[in-house]
Amino acid sequence: MFLIDFLQQNNWALLLFSALIGLSAGSFLNVVIHRLPRMMENQWRSDCAELNGANETIEPQPYNLSQPASHCPKCNHKIRAWENIPIISWLLLKGRCSACNTPISLRYPIIEAVTGILSLVVALHFGVTWTTLAALVLTWSLIALSMIDFDVQLLPDNMTLPLLWLGLLLSLMAIFTDPRSAIIGAAAGYLSLWSVYQLFKRLTGKEGMGYGDFKLLAMLGAWLGWQYLPQIIMLSALVGAVVGILLIVLRGRDRNIPIPFGPYLAAAGWISLMWGEQINQAYLRWSGLI
Repeated sequence: MFLIDFLQQNNWALLLFSALIGLSAGSFLNVVIHRLPRMMENQWRSDCAELNGANETIEPQPYNLSQPASHCPKCNHKIRAWENIPIISWLLLKGRCSACNTPISLRYPIIEAVTGILSLVVALHFGVTWTTLAALVLTWSLIALSMIDFDVQLLPDNMTLPLLWLGLLLSLMAIFTDPRSAIIGAAAGYLSLWSVYQLFKRLTGKEGMGYGDFKLLAMLGAWLGWQYLPQIIMLSALVGAVVGILLIVLRGRDRNIPIPFGPYLAAAGWISLMWGEQINQAYLRWSGLI
């Protein structure tokens, strides 16, 4: 209670606290983004081996979000505490491993910085409320889902489905929407993209998107309500079209190489989370409906 009162009375403390929490969350998200796809692959291989009656050991040591400890992938140097400070450690190390001098990807501090900035924006927008905590969880999850989909074209069920249920539970407390809107939003979110997928497949014989996209939109519908689904779909399609065209024109990307749709859905969902009501109101005024 003291911390909440202190943050409510001191805006600078709220900004500092949310930024630090965001940076720390970004550091953990780097672990999730890197390890979760491999954990899923190990589980799939293990399941296949079990079905085939084999006794295959996928990993000689436990491999999860906490084990093994963070280390350099080239020389296995164990990352010490001072080498794991978000952004600062990367700068102090000049972007290289302290043991073998192997370059450390710039993506790690970028994800930490983006997570810190978005966390700061969320705190400024919602203030010291339970809504802020829920919005931070959604924001961090969308960052992780976006990067995983960008890397391996997968949106893990063990993230999207628990988040969907969490959105439905939050609707009981009217955090972002009411239960009726959340339930309809979850169903309509899934079925809308599923219908587009089925139609596209029958017309072209190709799969235009993955089932993970359906679940991601269902999750966003559960969090924000069905009223925001048209906005999310339009924003994600617009951003996806612009980015896709730029990739083809500027980088010569093959039109047949699939572009993951999850990051665009996630970005559109976050924008709707923050400014969805203002966007809807602006559209209704522009169209003359109000």
